[in-house]
Amino acid sequence: MSELQSSSIAERIAACDLCGLAKGRNKTVPGDGAADADIMFIGEGPGFYEDQRGLPFVGRAGNLLNEMLASIGLRRADVFVTNMVKCRPPNNRDPFPAEIAACAPYLDEQIEMVRPKVIVALGRYSFSKFFPDEAISKARGKPRDWRGIVVYPMYHPAAALRNGNLRVRLEDDFKRLPELIREVENGGRAARQQDAAAPPQPAAKQIGLF
Repeated sequence: MSELQSSSIAERIAACDLCGLAKGRNKTVPGDGAADADIMFIGEGPGFYEDQRGLPFVGRAGNLLNEMLASIGLRRADVFVTNMVKCRPPNNRDPFPAEIAACAPYLDEQIEMVRPKVIVALGRYSFSKFFPDEAISKARGKPRDWRGIVVYPMYHPAAALRNGNLRVRLEDDFKRLPELIREVENGGRAARQQDAAAPPQPAAKQIGLF
């Protein structure tokens, strides 16, 4: 994605009024990071600090994301970070389906333009975009193919902040990322094999961010 293309998407998001979230926002939060990133992180939606600054993942969950990236030798500038919805839901509530649908074309365009090797789906809302009938609790840590891109589900950092057990799992999944990128560069064989070996997961009701 070129800087010009990225700017165009951000400008259209800033002018967007396709759902009710536009009425209460302070700033839109289109996304941030490398336009040609190997890794794209997709979360749920902006929170208070994101709404104030117009940047994704700058609160406590963002600090944890930065810490996890540093643990594997990456910086925020090395990856692209965005959310399912580009405006903050009131009181940080879960986004409604209509709000996710309104933002979907922007996210699809970002994926097409960045063309990441791996999409890290942070939490159930992000993961459900790609695999709507699977639970993040059973799918996390298992890469699989989606339209030629490897999707790698993880718990949302906000969930890991609330639950120490989930933080350990988040750390484990991050440690796998460098190896996963190498596998994709070598033809994605391991990712496809792991996905094929995993048994199908039944649909399950998902609660909260995980």
